[in-house]
Amino acid sequence: MTDPIRLSARTLGTGGPRVVFVHGLFGQGRNWTTIARKLAEDGHRVNLLDLPNHGHSPWTDRVDYLDMADLVAAEFEGFGEPVTLVGHSMGGKVAMQLALRRPELLRALVVVDIAPTDYPENGGRTEDPDEEASPFAAFIAAMQAIDLDQLQSREEADDALRAAVPSTMVRSFLLQSLVRDGIGADGGWRWRLNLETLARDLGELRRFPDPPAGATFDGPVLWIAGANSTYVLDRDRPRMDQLFPATRLVRIKNAGHWVHSEQPEVFLETVRRFLQQVER
Repeated sequence: MTDPIRLSARTLGTGGPRVVFVHGLFGQGRNWTTIARKLAEDGHRVNLLDLPNHGHSPWTDRVDYLDMADLVAAEFEGFGEPVTLVGHSMGGKVAMQLALRRPELLRALVVVDIAPTDYPENGGRTEDPDEEASPFAAFIAAMQAIDLDQLQSREEADDALRAAVPSTMVRSFLLQSLVRDGIGADGGWRWRLNLETLARDLGELRRFPDPPAGATFDGPVLWIAGANSTYVLDRDRPRMDQLFPATRLVRIKNAGHWVHSEQPEVFLETVRRFLQQVER
């Protein structure tokens, strides 16, 4: 990226310690609204960012973790205070990269169901040779296959995604980025996701770029994983501890990769307790 861009952001709360959320692939800041409202009621100022190629933020010509980390850091530079940064999945990798390169901008870090590692295209996060491949390429293909010019309703789009995305929760999550401009017959459908670029650079999103030599983030880190997810495995722990030596790992029962959606009350309470500790 050559021209500086600003990320779209929404703020809840008017004062108090600042907490910033960055979403995962296919998401947007609004995904965190319910949790953000609760934290704002607790006395926090909460920022919900849309990463590039998602939500209301600009589209770019490539998808790159270091670019995204730089853009998020630029937002923090205007705050005048360190923040607690919460990142899920892709957003968790962005958060980790920022923490390792600009640690002075952070009070603390919360990483949600992702590890500082590369993720193979065919899954490969267990020893099971029949493990299901990563579904994200199939999700993109299914979204691209919808003829937006002929689409009549959101329900029709939901039906079109059903074969590739059997989970009702995940379909609902994806369809939050399908919007309609205008009213009635003049209203056209479009994705707020830059599907073409995300599809092309999906391999880049599976990676975790090497941090600067010797880099660590020594501040407090809460790692939240879904107990039913394979995104954070026991074999990831040495690398986590090497880069983030003050890590506490919490696995939330009855939750998979979208742990904050599947167990929102437990997730919120876990984050609340962490914030109480780091903000003393």
